[in-house]
Amino acid sequence: MLNARLEAMTDHTFKRLADLLADIQPRANVPPINLSVGEPQLQPPAFLAEIVARHKTDWNLYPSFYGTPALRRACAKWATWRFGLPADMIEPDKQIAIVAGTREGLYSAATLAVTANDRGGPRPYALMPNPFYQVYFGAATFAGADPYFLPATRKTGFLPDLDAISAEVLARTQLFYLCSPSNPQGAVADLDYLKKALLLARKHDFLLVMDECYSELYYTPDPPPGGLTAAKALGGNLDNLIVFNTLSKRSSAPGLRQGFATGSAHTITMLNRLRSYGAAASPLAVMDAAAACWSDENHVVEMRAHYARLYAMAERVLGGRFGFYRPDGGFYLWLDVGDGETACRKLWGEAAVRVLPGAYMTKPNADGSNDGKPYIRIALVGDLESTEAALTRLARVL
Repeated sequence: MLNARLEAMTDHTFKRLADLLADIQPRANVPPINLSVGEPQLQPPAFLAEIVARHKTDWNLYPSFYGTPALRRACAKWATWRFGLPADMIEPDKQIAIVAGTREGLYSAATLAVTANDRGGPRPYALMPNPFYQVYFGAATFAGADPYFLPATRKTGFLPDLDAISAEVLARTQLFYLCSPSNPQGAVADLDYLKKALLLARKHDFLLVMDECYSELYYTPDPPPGGLTAAKALGGNLDNLIVFNTLSKRSSAPGLRQGFATGSAHTITMLNRLRSYGAAASPLAVMDAAAACWSDENHVVEMRAHYARLYAMAERVLGGRFGFYRPDGGFYLWLDVGDGETACRKLWGEAAVRVLPGAYMTKPNADGSNDGKPYIRIALVGDLESTEAALTRLARVL
C-alpha cells in the first residue's frame, strides 16, 4: 500500500499547469515561449565546463558526500566575504554541508527539525510563506508536521507578518521556512526582520530555515542581508538557524546541482548524517567546478546586470499595468491580471506564452479565497529579445 501521506499530496504545481493547458493548441504562427519555470537560460561561466573536462580520469572514484575540503573552504570563504562575517564564524570542516542544490537541502531540513508527536497530541507546525515553494510543503508533510501558511501579500510587504503569528502557533512550531528575496514577489527581508525571525526561533526553540537561493540577484544599492547577517548581529552563533544557498541562480548552473548549507556544528553534523543514508554525493569534477564558481564574482556581476536589463525592459513594456513593480531581488514578475488561470489559458492559446497561475503557488484561506488567484508568475530567465517578444504579446492579449 502506498504511503497515506503520498496519497494525500496534491499534484505538483507544474503538473497542474500541464493539465490546465492540455486542451489548448498554442497559436501556431509565432514561436512558443515558456516563462513559467525559474530555469536560468544564460550559460554558466566557461571555466565550469573546462574544469569538469579536466577530471576525465576521476569517474571511477567514489566521491565523499561531505564534499571536498576545497569546496567546503570555498563556500565558507564566500559566505564570510558576502555577509561580512568574522573570519572564524564559519568553520569549513564542521559548519558547511554540501547539498545537491537547495531543493534537497530544504527537504532534508524538515526531517532534521520535526519530531512528530506519536502520543496522540497535536502535530507540530512547519511555518512557511504563502505563496510558497512546493518543497516546503512536501518536506513538512512527509516529516510529520502540519504546514502552517503565513500570508505574504502586498499588504504585508510580500513577507509573512511575524507579529501576527499567535503564541499558540509558535508553541507548536518546529520549523520555519523563510525565503529572501522571496519567490515569487522578490521582496527582501531587512536586518531587523531577520533578527526578529531568528529571535523567535530561539525563544520557541524551532529551526529557522533560510532559503537564500536568490540572494545574489538583487537590484538595490547594497547587497541584501541574510540569516548569517542576523546571526552576526545577535552575537555570532548559529543556533536554531540553517542557511541554504546554491549556484543555480547566481552562476546560472541549475544543472550542476550544487549548493551548500551552513549552521551550527551540531545541525550540520546531523544533516551530513542524514545525507549519508539518503543522498548521493556529487562527482569530484562537479565539486571542483563548484569551488571555482563560489570563488569567482565576475560572472555573478554579469548575471545580475543581465537580469537588471530584463527588468528595465519589462517596465518599459508593462509599466503602469497589471500592478507592475520592479522587485528588489529575484527574477520573477508577480502580475495582477484579475484571474491567473483564465489569463494563463488565454496567453497560451492566443500568444503561445506559457506562464504560471499564482493560485498554483498559494494555499486557499480558511474561507476558500486564494490570495494568489489574481496573479500570474513570470520568470524573466531568457534572452532580452525573446523575453521582450513574450511580454509584448502578453500586453496585447491581456
